Amino acid sequence: MILLINPPLVKPSEPPPGISRLLGTLRAEGVACEAIDANIEGILHLLGKGSPALDRWTLRAGRNCERNLDFIRAPQSRRTLDRYKRAVSDINRLLGKASESAGKARLTLTNYQDGELSPVRSADLLEAAEKYEENPFHDYFSKRISSAVDLFSPGTIGISLNFLSQALTAFSMIGFIKARYGRMRVVVGGSLATSWGAAWPGWKSSFEGLIDRVVSGPGEQALLELSGIDRVARRRFCYGPFVSSRYLSPGLILPYSASCGCWWNQCSFCPEKAEGVRYDPVPPKEAVVEAGELWAAHRPDLIHFVDSAMSPALLSRLAENPPGAPWYGFVRMTRRLADEDFCRALQASGCVMLKLGLESGDQSVLDSECKGMDLGLATKILASLKKSAIGTYVYLLFGSPSESEAQARNTLDFTVRHAPLIDFLNLAVFNMPLNSPDAKRLATSPHYEADLSLYTGFNHPKGWDRAKVRRFLESEFKRHPAIAAVLSNDPPLFTSNHAPFFLR
Repeated sequence: MILLINPPLVKPSEPPPGISRLLGTLRAEGVACEAIDANIEGILHLLGKGSPALDRWTLRAGRNCERNLDFIRAPQSRRTLDRYKRAVSDINRLLGKASESAGKARLTLTNYQDGELSPVRSADLLEAAEKYEENPFHDYFSKRISSAVDLFSPGTIGISLNFLSQALTAFSMIGFIKARYGRMRVVVGGSLATSWGAAWPGWKSSFEGLIDRVVSGPGEQALLELSGIDRVARRRFCYGPFVSSRYLSPGLILPYSASCGCWWNQCSFCPEKAEGVRYDPVPPKEAVVEAGELWAAHRPDLIHFVDSAMSPALLSRLAENPPGAPWYGFVRMTRRLADEDFCRALQASGCVMLKLGLESGDQSVLDSECKGMDLGLATKILASLKKSAIGTYVYLLFGSPSESEAQARNTLDFTVRHAPLIDFLNLAVFNMPLNSPDAKRLATSPHYEADLSLYTGFNHPKGWDRAKVRRFLESEFKRHPAIAAVLSNDPPLFTSNHAPFFLR
């Protein structure tokens, strides 16, 4: 018997895709398996506890907590963005205040920070495991895990570790499990565990006695082997335990991954390329059938394709065979998307929004970063999608080694010219992956003392350092009226996860 746990804290807007895939695959192979989304459960537990309110805002948020939660989950929230923003802000305020009673923790609906412990220092993760009672979620997970162990008697507990915001609570959970259940086998997997394995091959040796096995990459085969099954299994999804878990979203969202890794895998700044992640797709025909089966079983309001980049073959198959529900996902800006007929076919299949990795409005930066696209094509794609009524969530990246301040201003100019074609914007500051080619040729230095950091500081070859980039974004880029208008469309905290519900 295997018990899978998704620890806090990540955006509580939809079920965890990785655990859902593990659960479906293991059950299809006859392995007894249960799953807990401790993320949404833990967040709701803290919100239900309330907090000692010393200010009017928190008092109001506490009084209206259930009303705001119901509103965010209701379809009518899609029609009133201002009211939605207030509800999210109040819930976020209440969660932050509820966590203050635990001491050092600072929680939001999308992040966990500790005043003393860092998720990228192994010594701090060990301390989180040792002092698990100090974790703000301890009251919840100690009872929830104990209840599940009593009910299911698992031989293995699998912890899904995908984001740094989960790490401290994940290790607190592991510390509790080892303290309470001694020899219970603990297996850790997920994208963060995989990234640590690529960047720091010996990281797991720091946690001997806590973690019995670390799984890098997809975990289905490893868990099947632990269960005594020696065959390659067909991957399946199971969302049964999660669809009634009261996620914070204006409709049920089901995440689905049709691949691991990126089919392009050439962008110089990409962490997956630096980590050597291999592209492993499900055949598009099978992926579309499976997405349709999930819609038929659960009738979601939205399907979220969580692939690093949806392949052109998958997009073509979706255009020919709609999955049944509205859908969105991340894509590369390829020539096919400049074809208005193709975009209209995507829209007819249910595509409501595409996330687009533009990164820069300067052609020389795109060429240097191996994006494999040109700005003329980007212009045609944005226009084609707008004419086809498909929303656009455009990602821009500032401060890469090939970008100068003048080239960042070219991105400003490009964004202003195309603002009428852009529905949402994501602005990011470049982080250099430890194993990237640029890290080998530039002078680097650690951001801070952290033996598990996945990124490194570097001396920017054009003097365009992070401080200057941030000043430019805050004082100039975001303040341009055309860009400010686009940024105001973004759902706070939930951003792209909720954006498809607020397209106009």
